[in-house]
Amino acid sequence: VPELARALGGCSTPGCRAVLGEPPEVPPAPPALTHEQWLLFTRLLRHDADAEGGAVLAPDGSTLTLGPLFAGMEVGLKRATGRPTPTLQPPIDALYAVTVTEALGTAFLLARGGDGQRAALGPAGCWDDVDDPQNYTLLGPPSPIPDAIATGAMDGVLLGAQLAREPIPLADLLRSYYGTGNGTEKGRPPSSYRRRDFGVLTGPGKLEEEVVAMLRVLRELPPTQELLENVGAEEMVAIARRAARDFTEVYVECPAIVPRCMWGARPYRGTPKPLTLPLGSVYIHHTLSPGDPCRTFAACAGAMRAMQQFHQDTRGWDDIGYSFVVGSDGYLYQGRGWHWVGAHTKGYNSEGYGVGYVGDFSAALPDPDTIALVRDELLPCAVRTGRLRRNYTLRGHRQMGHTDCPGNSLFREIETWSGFK
Repeated sequence: VPELARALGGCSTPGCRAVLGEPPEVPPAPPALTHEQWLLFTRLLRHDADAEGGAVLAPDGSTLTLGPLFAGMEVGLKRATGRPTPTLQPPIDALYAVTVTEALGTAFLLARGGDGQRAALGPAGCWDDVDDPQNYTLLGPPSPIPDAIATGAMDGVLLGAQLAREPIPLADLLRSYYGTGNGTEKGRPPSSYRRRDFGVLTGPGKLEEEVVAMLRVLRELPPTQELLENVGAEEMVAIARRAARDFTEVYVECPAIVPRCMWGARPYRGTPKPLTLPLGSVYIHHTLSPGDPCRTFAACAGAMRAMQQFHQDTRGWDDIGYSFVVGSDGYLYQGRGWHWVGAHTKGYNSEGYGVGYVGDFSAALPDPDTIALVRDELLPCAVRTGRLRRNYTLRGHRQMGHTDCPGNSLFREIETWSGFK
């Protein structure tokens, strides 16, 4: 299957060809696939595939491109069966080369000398219908590495590494990694941990080293020699350092946030009021209703729609009140987001972000990983990106008004967090 993906154009860049060889000829449609399935597979991996045309919606609610996913799995399978990949000079890690480092090195090489913005990364995008996804549209100007390509690359590294250790059938691997349906009955699927697991597997310094090595290889390949002929060794290291740093900050150290259009948000009513950043406070809530934690993308998206409907139609608010909502599926969901005043903590909405955990946490706690999603990922990310002051204050909703929110158990938990007062 990975070789078929490569034949269709899933690995057509100079570096990927150098690592995995020239793609095989496109075979006739495999008898195991229907005509419609073959057309879809061909379309998703065609040579001109971009982040909109080559993207798929995974069962856990994340969007990824298939090219880097299959390329990483092919490297893993070759390692598992002892089939060598070409030895390139300088030596490179083939698993990273075919998934992320060629794309990163090339993107930041082309973006150097720009305006200092992260023009090489992002944006996210949304599907027209998450139950019957047909069209995927980016939420901003395209870059060389939109979120879908970054996600496919991280998954390619993780699944390639897993196959190198244990060559199991790809269908079993994909089902177990992404879960089935729109989530999984056995708790969070491994794919919801991709950012954490990629960071652990890659470790500090590894990504920068591999981007440098890949740029040196690209300087020797005829299709890319001209691109690098005037780039010295020091500049090459500087490009790799920035590429690795920015990718890590955006896709490893910050949690994934599901945009409004992915959970099916209604439009905002009226004109949103902008926040003045950085903010000085964070207010922790629980939703109470829904009272059960949501553990799949479908359940969390449904909870978001129900809360927005209640807040708009019953409360008469302009939008869902929270800045962000925390699912127990491993993802944060965008409410009013980073930039707009919410309706979460009366009298203090313009002073801080309102973060609501889905569920009733009067007597029970969210899962440890769901607690950590805010404490160890969202809050440090907000500080690093300049949205929250370093000396921010964290409080429970009950400290700011007459309410039991965020529940006794969750309140006792956040009393132990950094910044609590």
